[in-house]
Amino acid sequence: MANPTPVHSVSISFQQLTNRALMNHLSRTLDLFSLQKTMASYLSGLLCIFSLFSLFSSISSLLDNKSTALTLSLSQFNKNTSSDPWQKLNQLVSASLIRAKHLKNLQTSVISKTPLFPHSYGGYSISLRFGTPPQTTSFVMDTGSDLVWFPCTHSYTCNNCYFRNQNPSNISTFIPKLSSSSKIVGCENPKCGWLDSSDVQLRCSDCEPNSKNCSQSCPPYFIIYGSGSTAGILLSETLDFPEKKVPDFIVGCSIFSEYQPSGIAGFGRGPSSLPSQLRLKKFSYCLLSHSFDDTNESSLLILDGNHKTAGVSYTPFVKNPAAGRPAFSVYYYIGLRKITVGGKKVKIPYSYLSLGSDGNGGTIIDSGSTFTFMEKQVFDLVAGEFETQVKYKRALDIEELTGLRPCFDISAEKDVFLPELVLHFKGGAEIALPLENYYSFLDTGVACLTVVTEDRSGINVGPSIILGNYQQQNFYIEYDLENQRLGFGQQSCGN
Repeated sequence: MANPTPVHSVSISFQQLTNRALMNHLSRTLDLFSLQKTMASYLSGLLCIFSLFSLFSSISSLLDNKSTALTLSLSQFNKNTSSDPWQKLNQLVSASLIRAKHLKNLQTSVISKTPLFPHSYGGYSISLRFGTPPQTTSFVMDTGSDLVWFPCTHSYTCNNCYFRNQNPSNISTFIPKLSSSSKIVGCENPKCGWLDSSDVQLRCSDCEPNSKNCSQSCPPYFIIYGSGSTAGILLSETLDFPEKKVPDFIVGCSIFSEYQPSGIAGFGRGPSSLPSQLRLKKFSYCLLSHSFDDTNESSLLILDGNHKTAGVSYTPFVKNPAAGRPAFSVYYYIGLRKITVGGKKVKIPYSYLSLGSDGNGGTIIDSGSTFTFMEKQVFDLVAGEFETQVKYKRALDIEELTGLRPCFDISAEKDVFLPELVLHFKGGAEIALPLENYYSFLDTGVACLTVVTEDRSGINVGPSIILGNYQQQNFYIEYDLENQRLGFGQQSCGN
């Protein structure tokens, strides 16, 4: 794969992509709460170009200091197009690999309960309310990106968004003109610099230098994700929780998207993410098993609070040292020290487990990836250890169908024995994964390892290991931002 800017969410200013006439037109029509078809049509053509670029690249008064816990429901988001188990696994493998390529090459508490739902495409969604009066919108929770954005206006268009149980013509959109608190972010607003240039004069190119009457809006954003993209403008809005309202929350009003039928709630480490804007000291979730995909079952996402959970082990977050690659600062790096299979240490080269001075290597945890990704040199060692220890016959035909390996034929077995997979972290914490968190058991009597890799060797770019949500099922995961550490402990995540 070619190496685009290494950031999970690549923001590209329209000052770099469009001519001044377009920007003037946007400024004039910003009643822009209608952002009529002129922009949508232009963005459609522009995004098609950038989607091709993305595909090519993928191949080569904010909150006070009081501790208030907000609990949101977390559900799995359906973006899978097939009910066939082989095809579904293959789609999840493809989505996990595309996601990995993108991540590696970027750039005393009051408790409110709202569900966190699981979905068959491999992601988890939450519902948030924005505006005055509030409008409810569904978002995919993503710890690997920053911006919070929703499908916006009656003119919203989503290309390639036909998924099972999802019709793009029925996508719920936020309507800014129905909200009295919607404001377009101006180019002089420091928060505009979260996604655009930090240079005010560059952002406000249509205004006289040092002008005090500049009315130019913040340039539109364009963001590329692993399997899609979106574009729109920044709004200042009120985020409405049952116990409190958060004014001046910066949210993206997307007018056009590609392969993104739902909004995304960025939970990464950058300034525009939900945790950063809410100044959270911590957040935590418990991901429901994928066996509940596309059901009404949900688990919980908790924002802040003083709650304590028993049986939680902690490992410190690791800071990426590459000052010249700020994109990687979005990710939650953790210090994975070793991997054991069946009690035997896998001899993984240190350069893959540690973060290098160039910002490459190391391990991140990501709620938006389905299956865990390992750099090929790491994967081959881990998979090879399973192949050595497991005595069942390989199901090569299923490996071909699903893209997973190794797969084993267990159809004739009454009792199945597979080696335990344990992840050992800095500080002595470890995760002994339940079998269902690293093997998929198919009705045809086949078990497949749910870890993926790119079928190539070469220079390690970006994170070597991306810990996906399949491996996080039925684990309490805590992002302790105040103490800069990740906590985890096995538990049942149902309501």
